[in-house]
Amino acid sequence: MRSQGLLDIQVNGFAGVDFNDAALTPEALDHALEAMLATGVTACLPTIITAHPHELAERFAALDAAVARSRLGPAMALGYHLEGPFLNPADGYKGCHPAAAMTPPDPTLVQSLQASLSRPILLVTVAPERDPDNAFTRWACDAGIVVAIGHSNATAAEVAQAAEAGATLSTHLGNGVAHQQHKFDNPIVAQLAEDRLWADFIADGVHLAPAALKVMLRAKGLERSILVTDAVAAAASPPGLYPFAGMTVEKTADGRVSQPGTPYLAGSCLTLDGAVRNVVRWGLATPEQAVAMASTHPRTLLAPAMRRHGVVEPPSEVTWSPTLAVDEVRLNGSVVVGG
Repeated sequence: MRSQGLLDIQVNGFAGVDFNDAALTPEALDHALEAMLATGVTACLPTIITAHPHELAERFAALDAAVARSRLGPAMALGYHLEGPFLNPADGYKGCHPAAAMTPPDPTLVQSLQASLSRPILLVTVAPERDPDNAFTRWACDAGIVVAIGHSNATAAEVAQAAEAGATLSTHLGNGVAHQQHKFDNPIVAQLAEDRLWADFIADGVHLAPAALKVMLRAKGLERSILVTDAVAAAASPPGLYPFAGMTVEKTADGRVSQPGTPYLAGSCLTLDGAVRNVVRWGLATPEQAVAMASTHPRTLLAPAMRRHGVVEPPSEVTWSPTLAVDEVRLNGSVVVGG
């Protein structure tokens, strides 16, 4: 089977490299992107998480400089994903994000971050209850930014209003919410029921059990579902301690990544080809459907924003084995893996 290369719209780091590191180098970024190519990923949105404004500026500056000066960054990094600081700071919703750095959505902050970047911020994750009049959501959509709902305790009415204002995605649906919820009146059900929203899922068996993912995919529909990794530096790396946005996170042998001594997951060590294999192995999708959720679906979601910002993605192709291993990857006409 052949497909277009995979596109990961939420990746915080990979192969020992933290994309949120203010000292990120082009060489380190290339190391991470080479490892991502081996998993079939030919394009991505490097993701910066919640931090204070000066920290966000430093991290974006380092990331953007690394992308511009690296060998693979110009072809693979289509733009950036800002996941926070416009999230719900309450326990259970903030996850591993620092609550003290969270603020109501602010167009001025995004504009100031974008002003010095060579690549666009294409995706911003927001908790709608922090944007009660949806002014930020409307501004972002008008500016050619995809708005996603995440780390949120939004009501069904707030979710619908955000979608009406232009939000089009749920970020890692089923995660970034408190464990104890009303059985029906909760932000997961509200987002599953909102047909104007795509949803992305972390199909690692840790963030979502296979049975839960099965129900969510049925409710949302495979045609509106996207696979992401939410990977951190622990991905494609052995168990141990890794840096993540000023924190230390631990990857254990069972594939869980968390802040040591806390119940909070802190990203994942999932690879996107692994997510594809998982949903097929769990009987949730055919190989073609699973690959589409990691390739054509995220591209469809991002297409209007990419056109608005003049982002042109190089051609890519992945050749898959019968067991859905990545046999060969082509990027911009050249074989970069296998062959």
